[in-house]
Amino acid sequence: MPLLSLGSKPFFDDKNRAFWVLQSLGWGGYFVLRSLGGLANNMGWLFVVPSALSTATGYSLTLLMAASFRRLINMRPFITWTVSIAILCAASFAFSTIEVWAHATFYRPGSRPEGVQFLGAILLDFALLAAWSSLYYAINFYIQLEQQSHQLLRLETQASSAQLAMLRYQLNPHFLFNTLNSISTLVLLKQTDRANAMLSRLSSFLRYTIVNEPSAEVTLAQEVETLKLYLEIEKMRFEERLRAHFEIDPRVERARLPSLLLQPLVENAIKYAVTPQEEGADISVSARLAGGWVRITVSDTGPGLPPGNSAPSYGGSQPSDAGRGGNVQSTGVGLANIRDRLAQAYGPDHRFDVRATAAGGFGVTIEIPLTESPREAA
Repeated sequence: MPLLSLGSKPFFDDKNRAFWVLQSLGWGGYFVLRSLGGLANNMGWLFVVPSALSTATGYSLTLLMAASFRRLINMRPFITWTVSIAILCAASFAFSTIEVWAHATFYRPGSRPEGVQFLGAILLDFALLAAWSSLYYAINFYIQLEQQSHQLLRLETQASSAQLAMLRYQLNPHFLFNTLNSISTLVLLKQTDRANAMLSRLSSFLRYTIVNEPSAEVTLAQEVETLKLYLEIEKMRFEERLRAHFEIDPRVERARLPSLLLQPLVENAIKYAVTPQEEGADISVSARLAGGWVRITVSDTGPGLPPGNSAPSYGGSQPSDAGRGGNVQSTGVGLANIRDRLAQAYGPDHRFDVRATAAGGFGVTIEIPLTESPREAA
């Protein structure tokens, strides 16, 4: 629930300004109502003077009460309420004394109240100041609750961003190690042209991963271009053993998704499909529109799942660590990483399906809501 607003700025964003506005409006309204009540009861225009004195008294007393309550509000509840009630009683006593004296001065100049006569208005004054005190504490507790809520939201956002950063930064080490190792091999073999080409592509890929924030979203077209750059680097290692195919529906090219979401799936396909087979494997990436959803599939023609290991479907944030080769997480870049990033980005509004393909390979299907780039979707 947001802070109360006055125009475009939250009303209680400036507590000091809000206090003086409410204080002045409240006691101004008290003066008007009290004066109108006196006039309605044939007290004459003279009644405006004691009404003004009572209003000034209440205004001043509540300023002193506010200064005390400001210190008490953060103390232990027993101290807060005990001292607050004592202050309320003392303020009511003073308010009633001044009000009775002012009324007697203007309407009974021949007599003067004495002793307990000064407490003739204490019940009404106590009720008035008690209402003011309740409103003061209610507003301040509300402001504290809102501030704590906003602070908690900021902390949750920071924690979410940190988790996304941790998840995405898991993508690079294994890939970087293999690529640098391949470049080192090319240098030793004096294949400097291929080594330079590989370094150039690696530089472009790493620049993309650094420039984009871990929690940032990119269009599907940008994600596919990054995958192609990544595959070009890997293709220099595997040559004809790595065969990549892309089938992207133009209607979903502007769809947004977390950056580098698909790269771990392609990396797993390379490790478990291309690497162990002498003939290599085909890796296919497809994306199409399915109602209001984007359905993305990454599949390969590798050995697939071991016999007897079924791969169920998962929706929302349910666990999805279906095994592959007995160890999905051996590279540190497994399916659980993708599942966690999807849960962070979409909550329950996604689907993550791990399955064996009809050709005996392995496939992962992701369904996410269709959200297009604001700049390009007009």
